[in-house]
Amino acid sequence: MPKMKTKSGAKKRFSLTGTGKIKRKHAYKSHILTKKTTKQKRALTHVGLVSSADMNRVKDMLNL
Repeated sequence: MPKMKTKSGAKKRFSLTGTGKIKRKHAYKSHILTKKTTKQKRALTHVGLVSSADMNRVKDMLNL
């Protein structure tokens, strides 16, 4: 059987923590930043975790 391939988009967007949780970045931080407040942009800087509702879907994409 051939190896299972990871979804390449998911591979670039998610990473695992040491305890097995999945880290993600916030959206709305790539462009059109002039109309967003500094406070808004600073809050989007911090890394978040994937919610439990999406965990199985992301694990399937990453073949975990």
